[in-house]
Amino acid sequence: MAKTVNAAFDYFLREKVRIDKDRSDVAKSSKSNLIEEIKKFPNDGKFPQLHPDISIDYGSFSRKTKIRPLDDIDLMIILDGQGSTWDEVGDHLVIRVNNSASKLLDLCHDFSNELNSIKVVNKFVEYLSGVTNYKKADVKRNMEAATLNLISYEWIYDIVPCFITKEDGLGKQFYVIPDGKGNWKATDPRIDKVRTQQVNNAQKVSVLDMIRLMKYWTKRPTMPTMKSYFLENLILDYYGAHNDSVQWVDRELPSLFQYIYHNVMKVLNDPKGYQGDINHLSYEERQKIKDRASTDYDKALEAIQFEIDNDMSRAIGKWREIFGDEFPMYY
Repeated sequence: MAKTVNAAFDYFLREKVRIDKDRSDVAKSSKSNLIEEIKKFPNDGKFPQLHPDISIDYGSFSRKTKIRPLDDIDLMIILDGQGSTWDEVGDHLVIRVNNSASKLLDLCHDFSNELNSIKVVNKFVEYLSGVTNYKKADVKRNMEAATLNLISYEWIYDIVPCFITKEDGLGKQFYVIPDGKGNWKATDPRIDKVRTQQVNNAQKVSVLDMIRLMKYWTKRPTMPTMKSYFLENLILDYYGAHNDSVQWVDRELPSLFQYIYHNVMKVLNDPKGYQGDINHLSYEERQKIKDRASTDYDKALEAIQFEIDNDMSRAIGKWREIFGDEFPMYY
């Protein structure tokens, strides 16, 4: 319960939206232990060689935009290509393994030197299943990732094997990850992380908190849920084009509802330049989200006016209509 709108949002973000710091610290420690176990995989002489950099964090947990519950953590494990090469073939990449990389050759498509990404992911599944501490865990392949579900934690690890390319003549490099179909595709999560940090640092409001609030909003049963990455980039696009934010999250929300209203129907291309359009919503889903954004835009303006009029009870009540029963009541 809260007496002011600011106090209500502070409580809501701290207790219902943001990842609890203690759980975040436990997750980071658990992830470090996981990486140490993976480092041992090549010791038997049968697992592919790991790159010296070994891992890169990606996903919303890494970008600090994830909300409760902490249900998955993404991790990319970098393999050493040992002189292998890549080519773009149609809509995917092909990795051709160097003849000296015997452990990778064992994971190629039959009668070929083209690396099979499904076999690579399954190799991770095999070795994760053999770790003593993970004997009771559920380990399996899910498209491009090996998933590790430890019974001792509430989150699942999505472990994605990858390679990093050498820099080209322009200094560009990227990561090559499984496409879920046996081939490979390009990505570079560093671009997302840097962009998020830069946009956040340029604003008075916490853009991270705005993303978190809107992720909570889209998960409510009042509309279809927007994919996390798509929604993040909508919000980053908005703040990347506006530098007039204020520090209070409630005063920023009408602008985001308005922006979603005007842009959810449109194409949104991957800012990294690899995935094309990341708006995978159907027309009907887009329309329902647009309608909800319009409704909640009006409610947000009403809430702000009530606050200006010092009617905190009605202001907080309007925000509860938008965010639901977990938003604190007025007292």
